[in-house]
Amino acid sequence: MQRAEFSIKQKIRREIWDNGWAKTNSEEGKAINAYLKQIESEVFHYYRDMLAGRKMITADGLKHAYLGIQSREHSLMSLIEYHNTQLKDTLAWGTMKNYSTTQKYVKRFLKSHHGKSDMYLTELKYKFIVDFEYFLRNWKPIDHQKPLGNNGVMKHIERFRKMINLAICMEWLDKDPFAKYKQKFERVDKEFLWSEELKAIEGKELKIVRLQRVQDLFVFSCYTGLAYIDVMQLTPSNITMGIDGKQWLITNRQKTSNPVRVPLLPHALEVIDKYKWHPKALHDGTLFTAISNQKLNSYLKEIADLCGIEKNITFYLARDTFATTVTLTNGVPIESVSKMLGHSKIAIHMYPSEYKSGSESE
Repeated sequence: MQRAEFSIKQKIRREIWDNGWAKTNSEEGKAINAYLKQIESEVFHYYRDMLAGRKMITADGLKHAYLGIQSREHSLMSLIEYHNTQLKDTLAWGTMKNYSTTQKYVKRFLKSHHGKSDMYLTELKYKFIVDFEYFLRNWKPIDHQKPLGNNGVMKHIERFRKMINLAICMEWLDKDPFAKYKQKFERVDKEFLWSEELKAIEGKELKIVRLQRVQDLFVFSCYTGLAYIDVMQLTPSNITMGIDGKQWLITNRQKTSNPVRVPLLPHALEVIDKYKWHPKALHDGTLFTAISNQKLNSYLKEIADLCGIEKNITFYLARDTFATTVTLTNGVPIESVSKMLGHSKIAIHMYPSEYKSGSESE
């Protein structure tokens, strides 16, 4: 039970005070009790107002409402809103989408486990984080989405932790509820296409135009290592002549703003030439015509089925294919691969056993 105390600025003789109320055998006692009843009624009035307005109800909140004090405490949801608003122009769209998803999970957790839509940051304890993790692990999606795996749960916890760190830095929170919490990510072997599988997709004759376009974009990414958003934003100005007399692709990763310099291999140049005069690309001033990442991944599954490839192929798999099959397995040094991929650092990465010396930390 929450408790908040404040003075009502009244005096009473000790001998007529009895466990929170005055004895009623005197006019003094009756007057004090009447005053206390009035305060009780006013506090209850504020309680009903907060309840009707679906506001967070706490003992301190009622106290501040009665005394006319504007609370300086910050709430959890106001922190998340502040974080997402302040950083929306500095973080990539995909990253902000992930933060919004984490926000939705926090809202669901508050409603299901605490019966309210918000809470003060000062109420956050270690138990809140442990319970939130348990909630994420046991959440049953009502749509087509799969339940969260361990690393998916940890990514939501990681994002939530970053928002709490922001509150600490801004002095909205004195004690870190994450102080004793340990995240536990599982090692994952990233998939990629072997040379034979890549050739199977390259050589597959597709009669459906939408699949042809996805095939081309995927192959282009396999030979450049660019992520989806970076491919979609390419313009003719990103292609330049290198000091070696060959064409290079120069851009910056949207996710990290790190520079990317990639020599354009014959397969990538073929895809560029194919769309050079495409009306839609010319109109938009881009190298390729736009298509959503969701559609890309959906159509890639169709192509994989047609090619007899059982791996779960996504557009990001092309990036890992570039890092292994196209570069590392052909003797390109890991440092060069890291620079071409626009990595911020070289770290342990689960590629084939012979190439465990390093790569991206995403």
